Amino acid sequence: MSKTAFIFPGQGSQTVGMMKELFDNYAVVRETFKVADEALGFSISKLCFEGPEDQLRLTFNTQPAILTASVAATAVLKEHGITAQIAAGHSLGEYSALVLAGAIEFADAVRVVRKRGQFMQEAVPVGEGSMAAILGMKSSEDIIAICKEVEAKSGKAVQAVNFNCPGQVVIAGSTEGVNLAIEALKAGGAKRAVLLPVSAPFHSSLMQPASERLATEFNNISFKKAQIPVVSNVTAEITSDAAQIQELLIKQAASPVQWERSIQYMIASGVDCFIEVGPGKVLSGFNKKINKDITSLNIEDMVSLDKTLAYFKEVG
Repeated sequence: MSKTAFIFPGQGSQTVGMMKELFDNYAVVRETFKVADEALGFSISKLCFEGPEDQLRLTFNTQPAILTASVAATAVLKEHGITAQIAAGHSLGEYSALVLAGAIEFADAVRVVRKRGQFMQEAVPVGEGSMAAILGMKSSEDIIAICKEVEAKSGKAVQAVNFNCPGQVVIAGSTEGVNLAIEALKAGGAKRAVLLPVSAPFHSSLMQPASERLATEFNNISFKKAQIPVVSNVTAEITSDAAQIQELLIKQAASPVQWERSIQYMIASGVDCFIEVGPGKVLSGFNKKINKDITSLNIEDMVSLDKTLAYFKEVG
């Protein structure tokens, strides 16, 4: 029995014009964007379709924009009768997965991720924190150990925060801490380090103030039991209990994203087809490195949708 997982992208997958083709072709997409515009009190649609890019890149705009795009794409799949037996999302994408699972109402989610973006940005002033992808290091344990060593010696925050796929781990922390860790990691065998174009050190311990503010914000939201299992970024295991979902989302902002383990968990539970729902193909790229035998599809425009529909028609 074939099992399908929907996986949802996080920050960095946004592009001006995302979802415009599907918006033009599907009433459910137009309806999703309308709900988001009304919930936010401004036109996230206009920002997604027309930019400007520098505004779309601001984290408190990016987060609701990607969430809306992902939820809209999910609605298109649903209209075609394609459903998921399990879901997960990378960082921000976890909120999209929880909307799919019925654990959070979409309007609540879109408002709260805008606040989440704001809280994360305000936790560390622009320029004082950074993130870098560490490529080609054989063991993620070595990355964790080297970051700990740098942090202990320098007193500057830096941690391994995104375990994306074999050979790619992202580190985050203070700008100084990240720069020192890059030097140490290169000396320790990393092939390359790429600074990421982000405005804050997401998922590092410096995000603790954002976690605390999110906890307060969540008091205004009703969390429900998830209708399908969602794999948590924090534990890389499924959760469906409403209170636990809330607790893990609070932790998530200042905890590492266990993405590789999450995908492995879903494969072990019988998933053989993953659909990346929303802009970009970042997660599909990770999948190729995690396991070459699984099917990875995506949906972000008419071409990718047609390809996904053709696959399901073929497998029946």
